[in-house]
Amino acid sequence: MEKIIDVKKYEEVISSEKPVVVKFYATWCPDCSRLDAFVGEVIEEHPSFEWYTMDRDEFPEIASEQQVMGIPSLLVYQNGEKIGHLHSANAKTPEQVEEFLTKFE
Repeated sequence: MEKIIDVKKYEEVISSEKPVVVKFYATWCPDCSRLDAFVGEVIEEHPSFEWYTMDRDEFPEIASEQQVMGIPSLLVYQNGEKIGHLHSANAKTPEQVEEFLTKFE
């Protein structure tokens, strides 16, 4: 996963014609570490998505605008629009993440 390091890159990423997943996380977040333990396998199973990470603490305005209340959160974007949002409470297992992603393939 490529880390988004500035607003310009974020805007470029979400403007993609194909669906992209942006994982909002924080370095201090234990649930983010649990997601990281299995997300590599999920990425391999869903090659139709480009995957990116974004530190919520570095971009609080974007996190607020996108209603990222819990972390980790997986947001799916296409053509500049948020088309999906998997909140942290529902991203605890590979099965939950894969079920969410199948809606956008």
